[in-house]
Amino acid sequence: MKSRLVWFLLCCIWGSTWLFIKLGLEDLPPLTFAGIRFLIASAILLGIVAFRRIPLPRTRADWLLLAITGILAFSLNYGLLFWGEQYISSGLAALLQATIPAFGLIIAHFYLPAEQMTPAKIFGVVMGIAGVGVIFSNQLSVAGPRALAGSAALVLSSVFVAYSNVLVKARGKSLDPAILSAGQMIFGLIPLFVVGIPLEGNPLNFRWTPMALFALVYLAIVGSVIAFLLYYWLMRKMDVTNTMLIALVTPVIAVTLGMVVLNEKLHWRTLIGGVMIISGISLIVLYRAKNDAKVVSTS
Repeated sequence: MKSRLVWFLLCCIWGSTWLFIKLGLEDLPPLTFAGIRFLIASAILLGIVAFRRIPLPRTRADWLLLAITGILAFSLNYGLLFWGEQYISSGLAALLQATIPAFGLIIAHFYLPAEQMTPAKIFGVVMGIAGVGVIFSNQLSVAGPRALAGSAALVLSSVFVAYSNVLVKARGKSLDPAILSAGQMIFGLIPLFVVGIPLEGNPLNFRWTPMALFALVYLAIVGSVIAFLLYYWLMRKMDVTNTMLIALVTPVIAVTLGMVVLNEKLHWRTLIGGVMIISGISLIVLYRAKNDAKVVSTS
């Protein structure tokens, strides 16, 4: 019962972060906003690392992995994500980033010998990418060039974070999850500030409205630190199939919250494309979860 409650809570948290990004972007510029989020989250995670006395990485390869994946997963991924969501709905942003497993499968084929492409996986990838194409087909005519650019930014961000995930799986198995997350955030937030502050100005001069502050605190503490701790607890308590299903539920929650709270409209092409993406990703996620379960049962 407790595991199911944590599973549901994680779905709600990760499904709601898209809403709070959108709310925060009404007052805060994207790159520095993302940087401050991870500055707060990484500081808390470092406190956890110190409290638990987790040893820091000792090899140059581990530090290099943290730097590369931090830039991919946090600088490029979240930089593009926050920038792109200025111009598209929060629900659409969540749907487009749901393509991460599809891109991950393609990249994993070249890095992970145990995760080669199969007909079922290829079908899931094709369906997911076709769904993106359906969504893109009306962005320029209906929402304008900025919405098209924003949508492209979200898809590109998915490629970067998928690449990061594959590198971590291939080379980062020895790293503690807290070290991995904190290290990636620290390396990733530096480019966000280096690029963001000259372009967006002094953070002290931003419009720090109550909603902007609440969105920032929610994303940093609830959306990053608490969600991270809950997820790794859940991985030890629940089978892999159910934990991976979180990736299918969060876009649905994000779309629903966007429609209810922000009055976002769901164009019929976005709906069809979203169904295609979720269907394709569900094939990938369930197929991978089934294979992972077989590996566990035979080990």
